[in-house]
Amino acid sequence: MSFAFAVLAVALVSIGFATTAFVLITSLCVFAFSMRVLNISMNTQAIALQKIFDRKINGSFHGLWSTGGIVGVGFSTLMVALNISIASHLLMVAAVTLVITLFSYRFLLQNDRAKSGNKLILGKPDPYIAYLGLLVFFAGICEGGMFDWSGIYFKEVVKVEIFTWGYLTYMICMAVSRFASDRFVEKIGMANTYVVSSCFIFFGILLAIIYPTFWPSMIGFCLTGFGTAAIIPMTFTLASGSKKYSPGMAISLIATYGIIGMFIGPPLVGYLAHAFNLRVSFLMFAFSGAMFVPVSQLFFRYKNSLPKASA
Repeated sequence: MSFAFAVLAVALVSIGFATTAFVLITSLCVFAFSMRVLNISMNTQAIALQKIFDRKINGSFHGLWSTGGIVGVGFSTLMVALNISIASHLLMVAAVTLVITLFSYRFLLQNDRAKSGNKLILGKPDPYIAYLGLLVFFAGICEGGMFDWSGIYFKEVVKVEIFTWGYLTYMICMAVSRFASDRFVEKIGMANTYVVSSCFIFFGILLAIIYPTFWPSMIGFCLTGFGTAAIIPMTFTLASGSKKYSPGMAISLIATYGIIGMFIGPPLVGYLAHAFNLRVSFLMFAFSGAMFVPVSQLFFRYKNSLPKASA
């Protein structure tokens, strides 16, 4: 995790100072690779730490991630307002990243490499991983789409001059909800939380589509933020229960589904918007949100059917 974070900082500086296409593409590839390794290793450590605490804390870690996204948007806005160059901007972010890496390393869990389940097994897909992967896939469509299209929706459909209101509302509600998601899951259980989350996303998106004015859309995006908040933390926590793979390998496989969702979701919205209109294209988010109910039910049905000794 520390190595990936340090390499990410170097890649970020290289992006800012790139003067040729080759350097820029290489820097972007290294950035993406290190971000991938960081994501997997960080979530693996979070799950291992959660087991030590003997209670759910993974949602709070993802809440901090969302909070970091809000801070990043605010800092970027400040840099633009002050006319700071992109090179200087990314250099400052990289410097902070390296300082945090050096400070945090001594507090990380050591010797956390799993003794088994670290190799990819080719063959028939494991239903345990496949169902969780589908949950993260639909979560990736929702999150990636909201990241890329919420501002455009407020600008083109809601007709708001400060079109970042929708994105900011979504991010804040998602961050706040993630800090509370651990207690929520402990009270009603994971299976019920998937259903509640699905309802929040489905009705939140429908509200913004049916009443495309400022306050209904704000409330709709807020509900969508609440709905998406718990999905990925819960699913990554469940990944640690795989008997076929180690937590790190299971998270790696499941996260791949999410990346695919984030990769194809936003462009698909663009194609639908071009074919119909932006309001109609947002139905894809409502559909993705609704899919959490049947997929989660299939997962828990499969999980409960496993022998008690391996469940």
